[in-house]
Amino acid sequence: QVQLVESGGGLVQAGGSLRLSCAGSGIIFSINVLGWYRQAPGKQRELVAASTSTGTNYADSVKGRFTISRDNAKNTVYLQMNSLKPEDTAVYYCAARPYGGTLFSWGRGTQVTVSS
Repeated sequence: QVQLVESGGGLVQAGGSLRLSCAGSGIIFSINVLGWYRQAPGKQRELVAASTSTGTNYADSVKGRFTISRDNAKNTVYLQMNSLKPEDTAVYYCAARPYGGTLFSWGRGTQVTVSS
């Protein structure tokens, strides 16, 4: 059974930084696309950053501020978030999808709140 567990969320002032972690079990990270999504109240879930076999992708709203990285040996994916803005406030979810597959596995999310 696949489990993804996020950690590292919290309350931070605008301009601050947070580092999210997502640890996986029952899954081999090295053969998965890994991503971070977020969902703000009243809004749809959106892709923030993804790590694939060819590189990384970011939403325009976080480019230059957020960095996704992965440690396949530890089955962990990270999201370093710098220069945080109030509009970054959301629940952040970790997701994994096997390369060539369509089934996503999701974590339960971690709350990030950025105060102005």
